[in-house]
Amino acid sequence: MTATYELPKVWRDEGKNGGEFANINRPVSGPTHKRDLPVGEHPFQVYSLGTPNGVKVSIMFEELLELGITEAEYDAFIIKITEGDQFSSGFVGVNPNSKIPAMVDRSHDQPIRIFESGSILLYLAEKFDSFLPKNLVKRTEVMNWLFWQVGSAPYLGGGFGHFYSYAPEKIKYCIDRFTMETKRQLDVLDKNLASRTFCAGEEYTIADIAVWPWYGELVRGNLYNAAEFLDVTSYRNVSRWADLVYSRDPVKRGRLVNKTWGDEDQQLKERHSSDDFKAIRI
Repeated sequence: MTATYELPKVWRDEGKNGGEFANINRPVSGPTHKRDLPVGEHPFQVYSLGTPNGVKVSIMFEELLELGITEAEYDAFIIKITEGDQFSSGFVGVNPNSKIPAMVDRSHDQPIRIFESGSILLYLAEKFDSFLPKNLVKRTEVMNWLFWQVGSAPYLGGGFGHFYSYAPEKIKYCIDRFTMETKRQLDVLDKNLASRTFCAGEEYTIADIAVWPWYGELVRGNLYNAAEFLDVTSYRNVSRWADLVYSRDPVKRGRLVNKTWGDEDQQLKERHSSDDFKAIRI
């Protein structure tokens, strides 16, 4: 049984507390070192990593390019979060919260920074009038599910994923607590998808682009190696939707951008042109 933690009157940082990300955890914000961000030739500069939050943005760009919107060309530079790249002065200047993904739109006289994945998806959807309905009712439903994902995923990633995969010890209370919440969220999504093709209705939208990298990849067995533990095959509607979204070529491309793990021939560490995909297995 885990020893009871005696709470101090005031919490103090006592250094590394174990776990895979202990070397970058800290209780303060701001840069730790000076380094400018690289800048490519395209209008959009993306600074990211191929995590679920990161690939939302690369999928969105690939979807826009698939529509023939050449103005959506982008450079995707890798931010190695385990090495602290997100604490460089350049990255903090784009995202003071030091989290990926972050983006700069240089198509205007004054560059515009955009951070937080949901904000980036909404920005691109509005800028290019794509994957977001104009009808008030339909648009609102898309926003409902977009913000559901933004609010729910921390329980899946920072909660379940952390204690199931990354914490230095397996703590039953923590794993049970976040497993229960993750399964509840899967049930919410499964019931929603029982009566519609996509998250917000019959139209593929930024809601699907936001939700799929987390919950779609989870039921496809590509997140935390937890498919059997969570009995994901019982969520049949989520599984059907996850496969449908994955059948899209832009999704297959976008999920590999800034990826640094798994099979080497499925890692596109940086993306600067559609030709870059020719060098990897999609």
